[in-house]
Parts: sequence; C-alpha cells; structure tokens
Amino acid sequence: MNILVAPDKFRGSLEAIDVCQAVKEGILLAYPNANVTTIPLADGGEGTAQILTQQAQGETIKVAASDPLGRPITSSYGLSGDWQTAFIEMAAASGLALLSKEERNPLLTSTYGTGQLIKDALDRGVTQIILGIGGSATTDGGIGMAEALGFRFYDKNDVLLSPKGESMHDITRIDSSEKDSRLNAVSITVACDVTNPLYGPNGASHIYGPQKGADPEMVEILDNGLKNLSKIASKTFEKDISENPGAGAAGGLGAGCLWFLNAVLKDGVSIVIEQTHIAERIQKADLVITGEGKVDEQTLSGKVVKGLADFCNMNKVPLAVVCGTLQITPEQVRNAGITYAVSVLNRPMDLNQAEAEAFGLVRDATFHLVRLFFSNR
Repeated sequence: MNILVAPDKFRGSLEAIDVCQAVKEGILLAYPNANVTTIPLADGGEGTAQILTQQAQGETIKVAASDPLGRPITSSYGLSGDWQTAFIEMAAASGLALLSKEERNPLLTSTYGTGQLIKDALDRGVTQIILGIGGSATTDGGIGMAEALGFRFYDKNDVLLSPKGESMHDITRIDSSEKDSRLNAVSITVACDVTNPLYGPNGASHIYGPQKGADPEMVEILDNGLKNLSKIASKTFEKDISENPGAGAAGGLGAGCLWFLNAVLKDGVSIVIEQTHIAERIQKADLVITGEGKVDEQTLSGKVVKGLADFCNMNKVPLAVVCGTLQITPEQVRNAGITYAVSVLNRPMDLNQAEAEAFGLVRDATFHLVRLFFSNR
C-alpha cells in the first residue's frame, strides 16, 4: 500500500516534520511493509520558507539586513538546490516578532530589510522568488522594500523621504530610474492569504494597524498615507490596484509587491502544493493522511487540509485527517471531501498535557485509522 503523509504543524506542540514522523511511525506499527512518503506542508505562514527549502533540497542563506526599525541584524532565507529559486519570509527581516511590545510603531517601521533579502537573492542569480508576507511589523505600503531595490520617494520640495510608514503621506513623486533591472527578469510570487484592500475601513491600517502598535490617531495617519501612496503609485505605474484582494496584506506590502515587483499574489496553500508537486504524488497514493492542531470552519476556507481534500477528491483518493481539536460537524466533513477525521485525544486532558504528549497521541491515532482503512489486508 502507498500512503502519502502531508500534514501542517500542530501549533505549540509539533512542527510539520515531527507530525510526519509520528504519523509514519503509526503507519509502520500497523503495517510494517507499507510504502510511506512524507511531505511536511504549510499554509503560507511562518515556517513555509523552511519547508519549501527542504523540499527543494536547498540551503539557508545568512544575510546582513535591517530590522523594522533600521537596526542591523543577521537574517536569512532559503535557496533551492539548483540556486534558481529563493524562498523568503518578510518576517525574517521586517516581522513583528523582531520588536518588543514597546517598540511597535508602524509610523516608524519599514520593509527595507525585506528588500535587502530580495536583493541578495538577485545577486545570487535566482530566476524565481517565493515571498511570504505574513507577520509584518510594518504599514509602509512596501516603500521600504522598494527603496532597497532602487526606487526613490520624494516630497513636494523634491526632498528624498525616509521609507517608513509616516512618510507615505508626503510622497509626491516616485523615481524608478535606479530600479534594479534584474527585477524585470525574475518571476515573483507572493504568498498572501489576506483579502483586504489597501486602505479604507477594511484596509491595512484599520484592520491590522492596532496589533502593530498603532493608536487611533496613527491608524488615520497611516490610512491617509496609504491612500496618498495609492494615488501617486497608480499614476506612476498606470495601474490602480488598491482594491485588489490582498493589496492591504502586510501593511500594504501586497500592493507594493504588485507595483514595485510586478509580482503575482496567490494563496499560500496553492503555492506550497505547487512547489512540492504533491498533486502528482496524490495520484499514486492509496491513502493520504494530513492533519493540523485544530480543524474548524477556518480550515475549510483555504488551509492545507482543504487544499489536499480538493486534490484527493479529483483523484478519488481517500483523505484522513488527524488533529488535536475537531470542531467541524459530520456534514462539514462530508461536504469538504474528507473521508475520515479524528481527534488524537484518547482521554480527558488539559492543553499542556495534550501538547506534551502530542507525538505519541498522533502516532497511536494513526495506527488505529490505518488498521481501519486496510482491515482487509
């Protein structure tokens, strides 16, 4: 029997690669001769670059970069084994986790460090960049990233502006004459699971500004800044993308990637599934086993489990899901195309105990589900 194991992480307890190992052990405990293929997955958020780098037999590249406040740090990104594709997470240089709670201020933060990572990848001759933009500390519309790649932003007095959130309101001219020409020859795909527009009540500043340290006054300043940037950039690049789904992602970096990088925005799950060639592997499987820490209604709207279910249904391959918390109804399980879903919890326990015993719980639950699926063998 051929079994494909392709889970997401169990947040707080097991990374995706650990879930793979636990599931594999459970399978082999049930059927020692099973042919098991493991592919750790992610939904485009944190850890995605690492997983894609591993799947591409690549390596981690260390880079001197700037953090969101312009301080020097050592950051990193992934490079595929053939050196053709870079896997970058903007959070590695411009992420909220790099700041203390007291340092959070989207008027002052910048995506400049993200641009430095992209530039380093261009220096190494890549032809493709996969850029994840979750976890940002910024609301600068991507002007920091753009400056690192040669773009310049000027005010009404033709004074060069510092590329940070508070500067967006003062931009009257964008100079792209020194833009890194290598951007024209590279394909850039952005992992973006947010559908917010650039500005307005549902835009980058109003929805995500407060979690980055913005008080109500800052939210309005930043929203007006994004609106001004949109006006100037739309005129400069002859395209208004401010209402595009995802334009407001990562403090407007989604829009910045469309304007400055001519990138394509795609949901993270689709990118991961495409890069790992998992669709072809599903066609050869007798059973696919996936999982994540919590399976709920959000799971059914575009995460790893739903992405796999779509491919499994297309190929008439059963899909089993193991999870810590199962919060969907039998009707939702059926309608999502999931064949079997089970919580790994085998007795009453609190969260700390469940996280501590997660590996064994996943292994044991897998043993039982595999015995059920292949009981006639």
